[in-house]
Amino acid sequence: MKLKHILPVLTIAAGAWSCSQEFTDLNPVTQRNVNGFYLTAGDMTTAINAAYKALQLNGAYNQSYWIMQEMRSDNTDQGPDGTGLGAELTVIDNFSEIATSEIVTAAYTDSYLGIARCNIVLDRIGGIAMDANLKERIRGEALFLRSLFYYNLAVSFGRIPLSLTEPKSVAEGLAMPQVAAPRVYQQLITDLQSAEAALPVKYAAADIGRATKGAAAALLGKVMLTAGDKAGAATVLKRIVDTYGYKLLPDYAGLWGLANKNNAESIFEVQFKGGGTGTGNAFTNAFSPLLRQTTGAYKNRPTVGMMNAFEAGDDRFLKSMDTSYVNSSGVLISHSRNDTRFITKFGKENAFNENDASYNFMVLRYADVLLMLAEALGESPEAYGYINQVRARAKLSPVSAASPGTFEDKLLRERRVELAFENHRWADLLRFGKARELMQGQGKNARLLFLIPQRELDINSSYTQN
Repeated sequence: MKLKHILPVLTIAAGAWSCSQEFTDLNPVTQRNVNGFYLTAGDMTTAINAAYKALQLNGAYNQSYWIMQEMRSDNTDQGPDGTGLGAELTVIDNFSEIATSEIVTAAYTDSYLGIARCNIVLDRIGGIAMDANLKERIRGEALFLRSLFYYNLAVSFGRIPLSLTEPKSVAEGLAMPQVAAPRVYQQLITDLQSAEAALPVKYAAADIGRATKGAAAALLGKVMLTAGDKAGAATVLKRIVDTYGYKLLPDYAGLWGLANKNNAESIFEVQFKGGGTGTGNAFTNAFSPLLRQTTGAYKNRPTVGMMNAFEAGDDRFLKSMDTSYVNSSGVLISHSRNDTRFITKFGKENAFNENDASYNFMVLRYADVLLMLAEALGESPEAYGYINQVRARAKLSPVSAASPGTFEDKLLRERRVELAFENHRWADLLRFGKARELMQGQGKNARLLFLIPQRELDINSSYTQN
């Protein structure tokens, strides 16, 4: 990873976030571990890197988020193997998981771990003697990262505890009530506005991958759309278009692959680096077509509906998913479009070491901004202009008000194929009010929110289940 000092942070962060009982989000800081830390600018850099590290956890972008945001939707399913992990995925895909689901519980606990690390930074950095610009930047990074974790939690669970400070006792943590998602989004709007003001537009090479003004603004626009503030979102998203220097790459394939990390279209990626560093990803292996040959256990398989959502001639199709692969003997195994289907955006082969790949996970990028801006503006020539910028890159003809379908249907389909497998689909279906309808069309009785993990209900008697 290009973020400096990322590897040593685990010991510090784990020691700084410990407690006397297994409580997810609001544990007290153990003074024995922290009295000699959080004293210098270097300590605070290490602490904010610990918050970035939480993005790599299995409960975040390494596993749970793609299961809960893509597989939950109509974009992917669990794949052909329904045993082991496949069985755990099947129940999530079918809306039949229970409150003890390890995958859902991991999303809750690991997200709150990331939030806790951000709160430590935000509470302690004010008293540190350090360069004022660096202090403000780290504060902005913590606000952005905390907002990203909270956005994923609010979309997934709805009513959640909103912890904004570092608890000083178990009792203080246990007293934190659940609040409704709209209250969470209002806090995120405030925090992301502050983060955008504090963060730089870009970084020198050693710090590429950290949150920027564009990252804060893109997430802010997404949160505003989710909260129903289209006018506010339009203002923010136009600022990204006009000010921050992102652009669509000329070739969709240029977004993906190890050589294309943090490119000119990328706004924020979760950084991974394989090779035994402890910072590699597992999702590359999970999606790999080679797992079909060896175990039949590849995951997050594109659905037939996802495949058919691509128009004829769409340049994104074979740059997003495929139906053929080269086996370990170098033989091309080809299938019809309706047979075996694989995600190719995040690497087509197994990592050299199992579950230790170097592909980043794309969280926010410029095409998403253009399509969100079209959503914020509503049907108009300007909105279609932003959609058609994205379509032109895909070698597709423009759409307009005269094209078949409603504006929302055209926009939602464009978001589906442009952003396939990037963890946007379930949130999009919820925001557009389409989730229940589409899932029922597939014979699924959709739950719009995930169950609060049972361990949280056991600890917090005042919490209510979704």
